[in-house]
Amino acid sequence: MSASTPGLRGGIERRGLRDHVYERILELLLSGGLEPGTRLGIDTIARDLDVSPTPVREAMVQLERTGLVTREALKGYRVAPPLAADQLAELFDARLMLETTAASMAAPATPAMLAELRSAHARHAAAGERVAAALAQGRVDPSLTAEYFAADTEFHDVVLHHARNRYLVQMSETLGAQVHRMRQTALQGVPDVEEAVAEHGGVVDAFASGRVDEPVAALRRHLDNVRERSLRFERGA
Repeated sequence: MSASTPGLRGGIERRGLRDHVYERILELLLSGGLEPGTRLGIDTIARDLDVSPTPVREAMVQLERTGLVTREALKGYRVAPPLAADQLAELFDARLMLETTAASMAAPATPAMLAELRSAHARHAAAGERVAAALAQGRVDPSLTAEYFAADTEFHDVVLHHARNRYLVQMSETLGAQVHRMRQTALQGVPDVEEAVAEHGGVVDAFASGRVDEPVAALRRHLDNVRERSLRFERGA
């Protein structure tokens, strides 16, 4: 048996702990349970997770890069404020570039991709019906909202993964935290369920057409419409 490299095992274990702590804090941030500006005490989080402050501090540095938390000198970390209108516009520019490129690479769709896309669309539509039913009763259910957005992400991920480019997937994952940050404002209700579900249906039909240009155009229309609705929602219109 060969000897282990000195210091390597400890480094892997430490990185694994840091990644675990990062995922736990990210889950908390994306749940929408923390108001913007809430202080995130490193010692408190470390105590809650039963770890030392070091992996929490390292995770916070990573989270600061995503924009989900901000750091003030001598004051520590806080939950970041919602995205401003100019940040939303830039986020959608990036999504448009990324996802329309993925659509052009994924087209024409294989039968397997179409089956996955239709299945993801059905789950998104079903989740949308549950959200709409709750809103019709005058209540907002955060768990239903989270389920709806998870199904939405799953739909878009089908296209990204069938582009078969690992770097596009990595870029999408980087943007994902900002998309979740944008969606935190929707915990008070999802105002465009019917439109989004219908537009996803249009994307499915475009891929089913067998043409290369139609999926790109359908996805562009969908993201342009989501951009407009998000900016209108942010303005309170």
